[in-house]
Amino acid sequence: MNKEEYTEERSGIQGLFTEAMAKVLDFLLTFEGFDYSKDEIARNSEIDYESLYNLWEKLEYYDIVKKTENTGNTMLFTLNTESHLVKALKKLQIEVIFHDADNIAQAQIEEGIMLGLHTAR
Repeated sequence: MNKEEYTEERSGIQGLFTEAMAKVLDFLLTFEGFDYSKDEIARNSEIDYESLYNLWEKLEYYDIVKKTENTGNTMLFTLNTESHLVKALKKLQIEVIFHDADNIAQAQIEEGIMLGLHTAR
């Protein structure tokens, strides 16, 4: 897939974040630092191999994955932590985690207040 073909298809966030892509990114970002076969990436991302096959070009186009080694007939890949896009995705992942944690904490505080469990400071 060259740049022109991809840009005509979709560009920006819409082109990157399909449900299958989000699952793969979540897996690779969460378990970075390890080498995986494509089968392992698909299985651990809870998508079928065909879905991974269909988005593999995007993973390579955006420099999200890089080949690490061959083991027999199997190629292994890892998250490309040197990629500027991966660094940005890692920051986004952390921001989402903090946002979710804040929302959970706020809900628990409000629930405690409603139950009369919250004490004044």
